[in-house]
Amino acid sequence: MVGKRKKLKKLKIPYYPSNEEDEGNYRTNTIEEKIICEYTGYNFRDLEDLEVLEYWLLLRDAVVYNYMQSEEGREYLENCYRMEQTEPERGKLREKFGKEAK
Repeated sequence: MVGKRKKLKKLKIPYYPSNEEDEGNYRTNTIEEKIICEYTGYNFRDLEDLEVLEYWLLLRDAVVYNYMQSEEGREYLENCYRMEQTEPERGKLREKFGKEAK
């Protein structure tokens, strides 16, 4: 299943780099599967039957849901969204700097 995954823009997991990331000496190899299982109630075998797009959708939704449960998580998601933006918010810039600013 891991080899079949594609990174699609709408199914991208929110990520914002921070200086506090410390994974320690050990890493979990199946953390994505565990997150989906906790979110859906599926077991690992159920995940094997999912289509790749279903898997990515559930993973993304599970991650977003988990972050939405706390104020820090909502702030993290807001930072993720802000970092993904490629176009300026012209209305907010005009409010802050006036209509003359270009």
